[in-house]
Amino acid sequence: MELVWPSLAHLPAYVAALERGWTPDNERGRAAAEDELVRIEASPSNFIASLVDLQGSGGPVQLPDGTLVPRLPGYRKWIWDGTFCGSINLRWSPEGSTLPWYCLGHVGYSVVPWKQRRGYATEALSLLLDEARERGLPHVELTTDDGNLASQRVIHANGGALLGAEEKPQAFRGGKLLRFRITLA
Repeated sequence: MELVWPSLAHLPAYVAALERGWTPDNERGRAAAEDELVRIEASPSNFIASLVDLQGSGGPVQLPDGTLVPRLPGYRKWIWDGTFCGSINLRWSPEGSTLPWYCLGHVGYSVVPWKQRRGYATEALSLLLDEARERGLPHVELTTDDGNLASQRVIHANGGALLGAEEKPQAFRGGKLLRFRITLA
């Protein structure tokens, strides 16, 4: 398993996963997948380019309630084992390590259901932590729903410490989440 930069060569496997019901966004769910399919159909090359925005200069990000918020610098990579397995992203605040209220964590990831339970999320997070260190981040924070035990195991396997439970912002339609921190120093 490896992390690959999104590319036109890998795009058909990504589209197939979206069409099969997978979504890269566990907050917006199927709506996010449908939005991505529309963007891919309109311009595959623009879609690929939009997944890497190191300055955060792209258009706003839509939250689950429809609110638009400024984009943070960041990028998405694809989890690959010869075909598409999922995605993982890293984002950061240009002002430092503290994220704005609307960003639930520095890292988000999702593995397609038919490739789960193979350790891919754990390995992908480990690889991405090396990249976060290279970017000079002192730590990363990750959040997960309190019932998502699989994600909690991935975070713990990578040295995550529970900071506590909190309410999601209303823009995310509420609910409880757990916040973890992985120290990178």
